[in-house]
Amino acid sequence: MTTDVFKDFLNKKCIVRGDRSGVLYGTVVNVAGNTVLMKNARRLWYWDGANAINELAVHGTSKPHECKFTVYVDSIVIMDAIEINRCTEKAIKSIESVAEWKKAKD
Repeated sequence: MTTDVFKDFLNKKCIVRGDRSGVLYGTVVNVAGNTVLMKNARRLWYWDGANAINELAVHGTSKPHECKFTVYVDSIVIMDAIEINRCTEKAIKSIESVAEWKKAKD
């Protein structure tokens, strides 16, 4: 059950920091305590061109070719969320321009 404090984040593209699960980008669908359901999400494993998640959520990355953002998954549940940052349109375009970081095909 999502509370009103999260209403501005629902169905918006956000960056979520998990205590142990890492940093993920995607559309926040539901929030219940520390549990966040995201759709069309990818892990932001490494980034350059932004000092912190806050800057990444506002400006995106100035070095998209240096970033390691994983493939997208249809949905993911993060059960250790400690921070949610709503992304600006500028950041969304920047983050989504980063090529998927994945294992080379055999």
